Amino acid sequence: MAAKKLCETFSKSLIDDVQRWGCMKQTGVSLRYMMEFGSEPSDRNLLISAQFLHKELPIRIARRAIELETLPYGLSEKPAVLKVRDWYLDSFRDLRSFSEIKNTSDEKEFTQMIKAIKVRHNNVVPMMALGVQQLKKGMDSTIVYEDLDEIHQFLDRFYMSRIGIRMLIGQHVELHNPDPPLHCVGYIHTKMSPLEIARNASEDARAICMREYGSAPDVNIYGDPSFTFPYVPTHLHLMVFELVKNSLRAVQEHFVDSDKVAPPIRIIVADGIEDVTIKVSDEGGGIPRSGLSKIFTYLYSTARNPLDEDSDLGTADSVTMAGYGYGLPISRLYARYFGGDLQIISMEGYGTDAYLHLSRLGDSQEPLP
Repeated sequence: MAAKKLCETFSKSLIDDVQRWGCMKQTGVSLRYMMEFGSEPSDRNLLISAQFLHKELPIRIARRAIELETLPYGLSEKPAVLKVRDWYLDSFRDLRSFSEIKNTSDEKEFTQMIKAIKVRHNNVVPMMALGVQQLKKGMDSTIVYEDLDEIHQFLDRFYMSRIGIRMLIGQHVELHNPDPPLHCVGYIHTKMSPLEIARNASEDARAICMREYGSAPDVNIYGDPSFTFPYVPTHLHLMVFELVKNSLRAVQEHFVDSDKVAPPIRIIVADGIEDVTIKVSDEGGGIPRSGLSKIFTYLYSTARNPLDEDSDLGTADSVTMAGYGYGLPISRLYARYFGGDLQIISMEGYGTDAYLHLSRLGDSQEPLP
């Protein structure tokens, strides 16, 4: 069905072109390079950046489009996955039909187009989650979802690639900002305070906890308030928000029937030579060891999925305390994208510590799945 629909919707020449570009070599960029290159967004640099993206983005998008066609267990045929595939093919076609970028006016036009591509792909994560859900609905209940390793590995590659594509587009678009915030080079903040981001992310997570439970544990943050390093604030906010949200929920539910005051969540920011590490500690009862391997899979959530067949995808961004089970695996990908990592250590019966490692050197190349 997927193949038939593909030929109906897209021309054979486009499909052949996707195959050809999907075989080309991708080119990774480091945080440091993005920062140094973007620190002087002259017309010439913007032109070079646009010419690079004009060649690089179709390669990355074609690879994902090809993979979306060949997923195991019939996942490729699910309506939500077909929709995502169509978004990727539309974007590939837009990029390939854009002629050579020779001057500033071409570059400006190209920038508007890739901006539109980024918007087109806004709902890819909830839409893929819906596809996985459609698959689970029709699956034999004897299959253990955590064993569907192939799908998990595909989603890791797919979302990692998406982070890279969105970073490259967002960085290029943001370099056009005539009035950039102080110390900002595109998406990168050259003097980002991890403490300040942790504070903002914690406040956002507490607000959601308040809305859902009527109260929220305190969050205490420790570290040097004057310490800064170059990083992407939106990425760090997303990761810390996710970790704090999980901790708040665990503590809130662990102490729901208790007379005791819910203990605070502690965040410690440590600046090492290689890494900046942010530890988020809670006393929310912990995770059993048998459950630890599941927390990074996309096919497992302890919560009801707010995005189901009948929900309006326009509201897919509304955040709940539980989410649809993608927060941790996607946070780990964001950490790994710039050479960091995310580890979870738990003591069942007591609580959980999450260690978020961020590489402070910024030299590591993007992972290119």
